[in-house]
Amino acid sequence: MSLLYDLSANAVRRLYDARIDTPPVLDTGVYFPGAAKFVDAWQTLRDEALAVAARTQAIPRFHEVMPEQMSISANDGKDWRVFVLKVYGTDIDKNMAACPTLARIIAASPDVVSATLSFLAPHKHIPRHRGPFRGVLRYQLGLSVPVDAQGRPASVLSLNDQEHRIGNAEHLLWDDTYPHEVWNHSDEPRAALLLDVRRRHMPVDMRLLSSALIASVGMVARWRGID
Repeated sequence: MSLLYDLSANAVRRLYDARIDTPPVLDTGVYFPGAAKFVDAWQTLRDEALAVAARTQAIPRFHEVMPEQMSISANDGKDWRVFVLKVYGTDIDKNMAACPTLARIIAASPDVVSATLSFLAPHKHIPRHRGPFRGVLRYQLGLSVPVDAQGRPASVLSLNDQEHRIGNAEHLLWDDTYPHEVWNHSDEPRAALLLDVRRRHMPVDMRLLSSALIASVGMVARWRGID
């Protein structure tokens, strides 16, 4: 199953790479103007995320949601747990109910196709990898981010070999088909909001293909019964 996933991901990436050429980090004002709604509410979103985190053992590890991602989730014995609220157009109702403010903003954000609260255990490392699908962009908002001895965010995203530290209330819109890896260099867990948002400004044929791929992934998620 993992090999099939890798082969299909590589095929999709090649198709998009041939048609879309944008940098690893994109302007939220141009590509995701709805980001401001999430930033404005970040304190409430942080409180909702911390309430979810209080029952950590009930939150699945990433590879328990997506077995194909075992190599980047179960690599070091430290947890990467994900609380999924929406997956490629399919709402997870019970998880939405646990985060009413976040759920309300997501419902008012038609560009958002997936939404997850991501919890990295202390000293967790997510190895270098690439996402499969350039038709969506990754939006990350820091919710509860520990700091290092210099007062910098201790969670580090290396994206295309450039370091990014996304602290509390800070955000980044990025293309996860570029090689990236993540570290939590602290003794505390890190919580962040991760959204997949529809890429704007694509050629018509690529928009149609993206819509079809989003719908098909959503169908697989419903078939798997992700909750």
